[in-house]
Amino acid sequence: MSFMGGSDKVLSSPAESRLGSSAGQSRSRNTEEKETTTAMGSASSSSLPADKETNRGPRMLDEPWRKVDWTEEERKKLMEEITAYKPSLDSVKKVRVLFLGQIGAGKSSLFNSINSVFRGHVRPQAAVGVGETSETLKYRVYPVITGSNRQQLPVLFCDTMGLEEKEGSSLKTDDVVSIIKGHVPNWYQFNPMAAIKPSTPRYIESPSLKDQIHCIVFVVDGSKIEILPEKMESRLKELRHKAKEFDLPQIVLMTKVDEICPSVKDNVSNVYKSKAVLEQMQIASVKFGIPLNQIVPIKNYCSELELKTDVDILILTALRQMVRAADCYLDNFLSDESPVED
Repeated sequence: MSFMGGSDKVLSSPAESRLGSSAGQSRSRNTEEKETTTAMGSASSSSLPADKETNRGPRMLDEPWRKVDWTEEERKKLMEEITAYKPSLDSVKKVRVLFLGQIGAGKSSLFNSINSVFRGHVRPQAAVGVGETSETLKYRVYPVITGSNRQQLPVLFCDTMGLEEKEGSSLKTDDVVSIIKGHVPNWYQFNPMAAIKPSTPRYIESPSLKDQIHCIVFVVDGSKIEILPEKMESRLKELRHKAKEFDLPQIVLMTKVDEICPSVKDNVSNVYKSKAVLEQMQIASVKFGIPLNQIVPIKNYCSELELKTDVDILILTALRQMVRAADCYLDNFLSDESPVED
């Protein structure tokens, strides 16, 4: 069973003039950002849905620029679709999704939120930090078990230590490459001073495709995207380029959208009507050189004690995009298992 991707409504940027200048600078830096910025410029040539402005709150669009059904029926439909998914290759039973992101961006909270949705209650499992150092010190591969029948989802989530501006004090790029290739075992203790190597105990010498990464998710704090330190931006771009070397699909998850817009904090279903959220997503698109349709806003469960339908749907929509991307990547290997027909 293979997922088919969708498309967003063509729109223009509320901050078009400001972003246009940033895009011009990006074009002079590297070819990849030139291509992405050009694509954004094309998408920005059409007009946004009509917006409204009041004296009591931020401007909101009359119509959402991405269509989402926020009903309980849709939540159940998404859960069933993800649970029933089967990778397109017989040799891969579960797709692997790698989370990468700055300390405090919400990587571990993202897994806990996904886990909570399928377990039926808010459930912390991965350690979550609130300081300036990474709470995740080991490479962890997490399965998700549904609450109803204890069935495991066909996806594994791979969590790493948070990124810092200086590579010497956080996850090394060479470690990320080893994770992508499948050489790093579960529970491996990261060493910021030395990357894993073949002589390291438990190093996986000959990993198969099922041990490798099938999709990379960059988790970024959407409320601070404009003030992302230049060195951190460079580190994320470096990792993006590494992922491109392996033709891996990439998704940017923009967390903490409820901190961007008061209307979204009051009601998460307003996320695609919020101009503030849209602007932050467009800024992220320019900064990271990634198309807007590969950026997904999300709100993790942090202070809540009970699940909410709209938050669940936003999380499940993001998860479906991850699974779709990973499935498309596996399609590249179909010819290895099946003979090509004349």
